[in-house]
Amino acid sequence: MSTNTVRQTRSRSAQRHAKSLDVLKFIQDVGQVATASILGATMLTSAVVAGGLVGLAVSFRNLPDVRILRNYLPTETSYIYDINGTLLDSLHDEANREVVDLNDISPDLKRAVLAIEDSYFYTHKGINPSSVARALLANMQAGSTVEGGSTITMQLVKNLFLSPDRTVSRKLAEAVLALRLEQIFDKNQILEMYLNQVYWGHNTYGVETAAQSYFNKSATDLTLAESAMMAGLIQAPEEFSPFVDYQEAKRRQTLVLSRMRQLQWITAEEEATAKAQPLLIGEITSFRSSQSPWVTEAVVQELTDQFGQEAILKGGMRVQTTIDLNFQRIAEETVKRNHAVLRRRGLYADQMALVAVDPRTHFIKALVGGVDYQDSQFNRAIQAQRQPGSSFKPFVYYAAFASGRYSPESAIADTPVSYPDGYESYAPRNYDGSFMGSISLRKALELSRNVPAIKLGQAVGIDKIIQLCRTLGINSPMEPVISLPLGAVDLTPLEMAGAYATFASNGWHSDPTLIIQVTDSTGGVLLDNTPKPQLVLDPWAAASLTSVLQGVVNSGTGRAAQIGRPAAGKTGTTDSQRDIWFVGYVPQLATAVWVGNDDYSPLGAGATGGGFVAPVWQDFMQQALKDVPVENFRSPSEFVRP
Repeated sequence: MSTNTVRQTRSRSAQRHAKSLDVLKFIQDVGQVATASILGATMLTSAVVAGGLVGLAVSFRNLPDVRILRNYLPTETSYIYDINGTLLDSLHDEANREVVDLNDISPDLKRAVLAIEDSYFYTHKGINPSSVARALLANMQAGSTVEGGSTITMQLVKNLFLSPDRTVSRKLAEAVLALRLEQIFDKNQILEMYLNQVYWGHNTYGVETAAQSYFNKSATDLTLAESAMMAGLIQAPEEFSPFVDYQEAKRRQTLVLSRMRQLQWITAEEEATAKAQPLLIGEITSFRSSQSPWVTEAVVQELTDQFGQEAILKGGMRVQTTIDLNFQRIAEETVKRNHAVLRRRGLYADQMALVAVDPRTHFIKALVGGVDYQDSQFNRAIQAQRQPGSSFKPFVYYAAFASGRYSPESAIADTPVSYPDGYESYAPRNYDGSFMGSISLRKALELSRNVPAIKLGQAVGIDKIIQLCRTLGINSPMEPVISLPLGAVDLTPLEMAGAYATFASNGWHSDPTLIIQVTDSTGGVLLDNTPKPQLVLDPWAAASLTSVLQGVVNSGTGRAAQIGRPAAGKTGTTDSQRDIWFVGYVPQLATAVWVGNDDYSPLGAGATGGGFVAPVWQDFMQQALKDVPVENFRSPSEFVRP
């Protein structure tokens, strides 16, 4: 034999010896924690060698570091609630999960899962060699992988770190990681992670969301019968699901109860009682629709701007909104009902939007983006920028009052006028084509005269009016055109309602919001929208404007909005009757209502905000304020004039 041949033979022998030592070391590690027979360990060794995987142990150093689980935060479902804690919607990616503490899980469920999945969990150290040996024997007899023999710890590391491939190499890696995991975490920590991680079918992950889905109750309240059924689903949750095959789910329940009885974890009487207990099955919660999609979609948009989409779908947020669901439903029903009324009256209107804001907090109390969410998901309350027509005029009149040069009783000439506008001249006209001569600002606004508004806009300055709109939270683009005082700008219903709410509060303003507070799943505060109002308007000018807008409702173009208590508001109608509005308020609530067509087609001759939209506003406000005490507006005389 040549020298090279001898060297090669010795080298191969050394490599085989080294690999054998690695495998033996792994087997010795297993043997230190094993409680099974020597036969089981021998069968495990034989399977490794027979599979030709003696070199696998060399690569174990490349396995994930299980210590990262000390800071592990599983993806978790976010929940949106109304102001009273009523669930409006849940938001999640693939995994619909709510994490709970082990102490908040029914003892019956913990025992049922351990009974069917790993009854020696509290005595082994991560692997159970006798179970592995039985699985390997079954796999060899079948010629394929037909049985796992995994402990709960092994299942956990498989779910978190490894692929679902049913191979011997993956099982070995699973075993190594399980041993490492048991060195770092105690049994209760591992069981808690497992119960919060395991898949229970229908996009439901973790015990809490599964309990809510299958039995419409929290995991802490599950009975023995319910616990046994849930434990029986783990091996094939979609196949065994009671939503799919109730009889198969009952058969699995019986199997779990029998195993618990065999282990003497329950008595024969408890077993019989659980088997006989009728079960009320819930509904699949992962695909449940929102109770108020207009609101929740707007909330999601607000959250996305703050935190990003991934944080919403995976971060386990708890979002308390400003919405009372019952109040919101009044708004939605008002829109739907009055849309039908307007159509019967001959108005060719496809859509309507409504936004109500509390002037004291600027919390949004109702938000309706259209007539029927199922027909169209476009949220006109926050996305549709439409011309407000004469409902924009109060911004002009406030600017005049705040300048110190005008009061509601100041005179203005309702007479013909024209202004150079590029190569042409612009001559504003009143809605009825007439002129009234010298009139007070009060009367000009009450009757919604166009020419006085244009003249007033030129007197106070278009830039001042735009600056005021920005102060009131209106962010839509604006051009300093002569016709701006007549509503030559595109605004959303939310912007209008929020701005009018500041008029209602005599100048105190906060940014309108749908969200009161956002916390994480442990209660840590992520966002706190406690109102921090700032005085942004002159109180005398705001109170003077309110006084004039009361006249609009009492004796002007908005008489159809009268609600039997002090109210202020303004009608809005655009050229060609494409958009009609009514925006108004009482001290406790400001509401904007818009009616129009998405394709900007005219609504028909005679379509005005006073004739068609003011009654809608009236209908909603009478319902919304039913149990709210009557409150008077503050008089301008209570404030110092600038």
